[in-house]
Amino acid sequence: MTSHPSRLSRRDVFSAALALGAATVLPAAASGAARAATGSGRSGRRDGATGPRITDCDGWGAREASEEVVVLDTRPERIIVHHTASANVSDYSRERAHALARAIQTYHMDAQGWIDTGQHFTVSRGAFVLEGRHHSLAALDAGDRLVRGAHCVGQNSVAIGIENEGTYTSEAPPAAQFSALADLCAHVCRQYDVSPSEIYGHRDFNNTACPGDRLYAMLPQLRQDVARRLGSGRPVALPRWPVRLPGGWSAGPAAGSLPEYLPAGLLDPLRGR
Repeated sequence: MTSHPSRLSRRDVFSAALALGAATVLPAAASGAARAATGSGRSGRRDGATGPRITDCDGWGAREASEEVVVLDTRPERIIVHHTASANVSDYSRERAHALARAIQTYHMDAQGWIDTGQHFTVSRGAFVLEGRHHSLAALDAGDRLVRGAHCVGQNSVAIGIENEGTYTSEAPPAAQFSALADLCAHVCRQYDVSPSEIYGHRDFNNTACPGDRLYAMLPQLRQDVARRLGSGRPVALPRWPVRLPGGWSAGPAAGSLPEYLPAGLLDPLRGR
């Protein structure tokens, strides 16, 4: 979702209409002491074990949301995978991941006019996992509520959105990034009782090339990898596709593409600090 002096190709995340539904604005649950002190920590599981390490909004230097983030008293039904359509950089550092998160938020708030980052979580090419929209991590830890996002038209109140740094039209994501995505998806499935078969690509619902042909083609492997992490070696059923498509939108890998970019300069390390 972002780019800068690093000559990234950019992505235009088209204005997403938030899905209709009863919503309640709730105060976010406070982060744990360890996360509050360090800005990151292992996401908690309902069974008391630990999930993947996720850097929260404080940890990567997020701005405050411009309005109260809406927290729905419901669980998500599925996961939607995206790519940022930014450069496939070789900088796998934590600093790069944090700069990316700040740039995405800047673009979404200042260019798109959204209240905060659109997606719930981001996975960098260096396999760092970051909270996107405020309070998404607290909701995941609780396992019984969902932050309303702005990542996929018609799905923002029923789906977790995960952005993956890079452009995956002809190139596959780094193995470590793909593994981190599988770890995160497994944790989301475990916390919310979502089936691995309910992992989709953005293009399954909206008229877009996202998450790129290569990453989209890897979704069956992702579903199977997630199932294995959840303790099942059985083949994963095909997703129930398409579902709840808004009127006027085509779906599927043959759908037309939209321009994808982010304005240059957003990854300037001096910005967003």
